[in-house]
Amino acid sequence: MKMAIEEAKRGIEAGEGGPFGAVIVKDGEVVAKGHNEVVKTNDPTAHAEIIAIRRASRILNAFHLEGCVLFVTGEPCPMCFAAIHWAHIEKVVYCNTKADAAAIGFDDAFITEIILGKRSDPVLFEHRPDATCQRLFKRWYENPDKVLY
Repeated sequence: MKMAIEEAKRGIEAGEGGPFGAVIVKDGEVVAKGHNEVVKTNDPTAHAEIIAIRRASRILNAFHLEGCVLFVTGEPCPMCFAAIHWAHIEKVVYCNTKADAAAIGFDDAFITEIILGKRSDPVLFEHRPDATCQRLFKRWYENPDKVLY
């Protein structure tokens, strides 16, 4: 956790983003680190967890990070929560809670409320079925080698 805190400090001191740092460990070895780079990159997805997951995936040459533990300075937001699950990370250890983050201006409760149907979604989503698009999904599913031609 000390490394995640140091990573968060580096990001703050560089003016790259909020006070979030992450470290991914596998078999007792540090695989990857990251800090919030939202301001640096103008990328709203550049959260510490996402940066660390991307780096760990490159280093381990795998998009599933089974056996990995993520240490992070803040309880993951809904986006990072989903990425952690997609990456199959085994365990997450965090310092500050979502309430702590909300108290300093990083309040993501509205996203959870939208997901749970407790709040209306300000973003308009429109479903447009398309046979070609559906065939693309079917080809992917049916092709055991996952190679599209």
